[in-house]
Amino acid sequence: MTNEREQIARYRARDPFAIARSLFGFDPFVGLESRGAKASFAPAFEVKETSEEYVISADLPGIKEDEVEISLHNNVLNISGFRKSEERKEGDTYFVYERQYGQFTRAFSLPDEADGEKIAAHMKDGVLNVRIAKKADSQPRKIALGSK
Repeated sequence: MTNEREQIARYRARDPFAIARSLFGFDPFVGLESRGAKASFAPAFEVKETSEEYVISADLPGIKEDEVEISLHNNVLNISGFRKSEERKEGDTYFVYERQYGQFTRAFSLPDEADGEKIAAHMKDGVLNVRIAKKADSQPRKIALGSK
């Protein structure tokens, strides 16, 4: 009897949802979408301004370049994409399922100083960088004093 209790205790320590699965047939990670929870992916963005440009960076781990779309319309920069979930095989048991998957979209209203004709984007090591140059007339310039 003691040996059986030790086995149950060890099993519970490895799998905190074992009791729910065995008693109720409940697996908290199966069928989330059918229970009303939506798969969503909300990448972290960072926006900064330098003297020459605006820089938007986003952490997009596991997303390929062809799965990201960047567009500009009416001075609004839209960045959207999709992160595919891993294939779940029958018989796999997940103990923790925290990674996010799904479609994301972010929109940024660009200031009047942004030059919509000079936008460059590149992705390296799962980080997207979008650089928007400032218009030349918005750059500070030095005015020389003239003598009369």
